[in-house]
Formats: sequence, C-alpha cells, structure tokens
Amino acid sequence: MALSFDLFGTLVAADRPSEPWDAVAEALSARSVRVPADWEDAYRSAHRDYDRGREAPLDEHVRLALASRGVEVTEATATEAVLDAFDGPVAVRDGAIEALDAAAQRGPVAICSNCSVPGLVERTLEQAAIETRSGHAFDAVVTSVDCGWRKPHPNIFEATADALGVALADLVHVGDDARTDGGAGRAGAQSVLLDDHPLPAIAEQLREGALC
Repeated sequence: MALSFDLFGTLVAADRPSEPWDAVAEALSARSVRVPADWEDAYRSAHRDYDRGREAPLDEHVRLALASRGVEVTEATATEAVLDAFDGPVAVRDGAIEALDAAAQRGPVAICSNCSVPGLVERTLEQAAIETRSGHAFDAVVTSVDCGWRKPHPNIFEATADALGVALADLVHVGDDARTDGGAGRAGAQSVLLDDHPLPAIAEQLREGALC
C-alpha cells in the first residue's frame, strides 16, 4: 500500500491573497515590470483555452495577460513574481505529522496537490518543515502544475501511483475536498476525506492497520 496526501487544507493551512491580481502586480512592480492600468481586468480574463482537467499555470497566465496589454516579460520573471505573490505564511495542521509518521511505517508516501504556481508546493513544504518524526522525506511530490492535470482528473492520481511505484488500486489518497480529492476513488484508487476521518483518526487507523 502507498499513501498520498493533499497539501493545502489537508496538511497545512496557508494564507493566500484575497485579491491575487494586486499581489501579483506588487511582485511585478518590484521587478520593474510596468503593470497595466486595467491589470485586474487583464488578470481576471481568459487568454487561452485549456482542455478539461488541464492545469493552467499561473505564470503562463500572467505572461499572457501582460502581453494582451502590450507588456512583455520573461518566463523567469513571471515565475518568480507569481511565486513571491503566493508565498505566504503556513501552519501545519493538527495531526499532520502523526498521520505522516504512521503512513511512512506502512509504505511510500507522496504529496498529490493541485497548485497552479510553479514551485509553491515545494517552497511550502520547506517553509513548514513537514516530515515525519523519524525524518522521513516524501518519496514523491506530484503537483498539477508539473504533471499538467488537476484533481479530480484520473491522470494526476495515476502519475502519483507511478511515482510511488505501485498500481493505482494500491494507492490511498487523503484530502479535504470531496470533489477534487474524492476523484481518487472514482479513478480506481481509494480516497479518504478529512470530513469522515480527521488526521488524528487516520494516524490511529494506520497504526492499527485498519486503513487499507
């Protein structure tokens, strides 16, 4: 058996800007990028189509939004600005370390997270210093922006199982959102939702071998 955990809302609580266009504008301005006067409208408008279930990388969206107003930026500048705009305080949720510690005793463990900001999941894990008490690092970190598919699409769960070296049927995914994380069950894995099983209960079930 292998386990994967959603990150935001499951293992950590994170502060995110209520008006992301303003946060991105501030980060762009700090890099001497001219921010259009109608930036909110540009940011909130679609600038390309994506197939259903595909992730829309936010750095790409920002570059396209700026280009729609005649402003060109490099990919590196857009990526750095977006990451800084969303890199806020995080707090590890109660029971997260215990659940991860118990999971690591059962098999490989991964993060499987929806996130449109490149590098944000990795920075969050570093900032929160999430690991088991025995110092166990994650065996894989699978993000929608890297694999190209968002939960609940089956492809992201298949990518997670592949990264852990197990069949999809042997993957248990833990998350807080019935629509997205619950997609694991519909894809052929097993989904465990925090509304039904809080993290401390998941830790106890794993220690007892009751979660499989």
